[in-house]
Amino acid sequence: MNYDRLREEMVREQLIPRGIEDERVLVSFRKVKREVFVPAELREDAYGDFPLSIGEGQTISQPYMVALMTQCLELTGNEKVLEIGTGSGYQTAILAELSKQVYSIERIRTLARRAEEILEKLNYTNIKILVGDGTLGWKEFSPYDRILVTAAAEEIPSPAMDQLKEKGIMVIPVGSIYSQDLKVIKKEKGRPKVKTVERCVFVPLIGKYGWDESVRGE
Repeated sequence: MNYDRLREEMVREQLIPRGIEDERVLVSFRKVKREVFVPAELREDAYGDFPLSIGEGQTISQPYMVALMTQCLELTGNEKVLEIGTGSGYQTAILAELSKQVYSIERIRTLARRAEEILEKLNYTNIKILVGDGTLGWKEFSPYDRILVTAAAEEIPSPAMDQLKEKGIMVIPVGSIYSQDLKVIKKEKGRPKVKTVERCVFVPLIGKYGWDESVRGE
């Protein structure tokens, strides 16, 4: 497979026509090798316009959705970012390309360790990964300039809002188990200013301030 060609086609055919115009975001998508973050048997589909299973009931999101969420964060390169839901580590790598430091939380240990191993092999030195309940945030390193939640919440987890800096930005899918709205939240005078970007479908955010573990069986 010519992954370099597929990567360029992804940017040209999936991202740019749908309004991904932040040049730094486009550069990062041309650079990060999505194929190394997906299971070996699915690598030929790594640059398809759809999500892929990564095991444990989790997915690597459609390239466009990763790009949209990243663009909504308005990263300049100096930010401290909290990612809730490491998953495959692909989004984590994109964030690491575009920010100063990434703190990422994954509740499923096998996924966290796999992502950590891949990211270390790729020589990322500005990423820290924690195995735990992402809905609690990561208070030790707070506050954060940006927070990205890569799973669907019924409502905004209050710890995440508390750990977001004043004038910081959070991007999060909010809605039901089956369908959500992608929300961009800016913290102004301690309160959320919310904008809806578009409809989306993510796996549920499970934890104390998210969905109960039982929803995985539905």
